Amino acid sequence: MRKVQLATNEYYHIYNRGVDKRKVFLDDLDYLRFLKSMKEFNSLEPIGSLYEKYLREKKNGNYNGSSTSIMEVELPKLVEIIAYCLNPNHYHFILRQVAEKGIEKFMQRLGTSYTKYFNQKNSRTGALFGGKFKSSHIAPNALLYLSAYVSCNSEIHGIAKAENYHWCSFPEFIGKRKEGLCETKEILGQFKSGQEYFDFAVENIKNQIQRKADEKLLLEEI
Repeated sequence: MRKVQLATNEYYHIYNRGVDKRKVFLDDLDYLRFLKSMKEFNSLEPIGSLYEKYLREKKNGNYNGSSTSIMEVELPKLVEIIAYCLNPNHYHFILRQVAEKGIEKFMQRLGTSYTKYFNQKNSRTGALFGGKFKSSHIAPNALLYLSAYVSCNSEIHGIAKAENYHWCSFPEFIGKRKEGLCETKEILGQFKSGQEYFDFAVENIKNQIQRKADEKLLLEEI
């Protein structure tokens, strides 16, 4: 039983890191594979059955080979992805559950599939992530702040500028990436423009970086 019960139509901060803090993304192919899985596993219909249907149709000559593949058909989702950031050794999501047990199903599919891929690619065995994913409920008045924290997490950790980082949702929010994984209306609808949201996020980044610096200094003094 999870400490935080995941309720439908509520928002959650979901996060996890590599086991023993190890890196879970080693190159661009790893990031791309994870992002592809985030899209394809976000469906009420099990992904395996979709592939099986595609293969059956192709084998029987019923698949017409049109530009709209079986994976591009719009199907009922498990979750809405609001924001995300993939860092070398951990990830952050903001998800809104839109189906019963949607977050649990989505994260189970995502974690199992990626671990299998990563282990086969790197000739390893065993767990890749540090146990079950962590979750915390997001109160309505915290959603804006956390959207900036999650989308800009690479910059907060000194990995890369969020606006230029390929593996986070920030470029979607500020209009630098036209197509993406996120539902941005809930966030951007509270700002007059993408630029206004950009300014809001930049201020949050500065505050987070300063907070981390203050905490490090405090620890050194102790």
